[in-house]
Amino acid sequence: MKILVIEDNPLNMKLAVEILHRSGYTVLEAENAADGIRIAKEEQPALVLMDIQLPGIDGLTATRMLKQDDETRHIKVVALTAFAMKGDDARMFEAGCDGYVSKPIRYKEFLATVSSFLK
Repeated sequence: MKILVIEDNPLNMKLAVEILHRSGYTVLEAENAADGIRIAKEEQPALVLMDIQLPGIDGLTATRMLKQDDETRHIKVVALTAFAMKGDDARMFEAGCDGYVSKPIRYKEFLATVSSFLK
């Protein structure tokens, strides 16, 4: 099953990719939203893990773009965020995110969340 990780921080990307690979997933990577949107259209992953704080197009705008496009609206999007404060979850859901994972990533919680969106 393909998962696209859109993350601009190299350490966060490496951690997410390593965890997903070890769990048997095929992982696609993008360092910015524009590349991520292009890859999502081309590869049709089952899930996108979207960093919210991205350079250029931010993650919430990118999520809106994916959810408004007929080719990609069916893809589940889970936000990756270090900013999970009160009210932030509402902003993520309004943008079209199907869920979110707080950073720093906690291995078991991360995998449980990913798995729940792939059923």
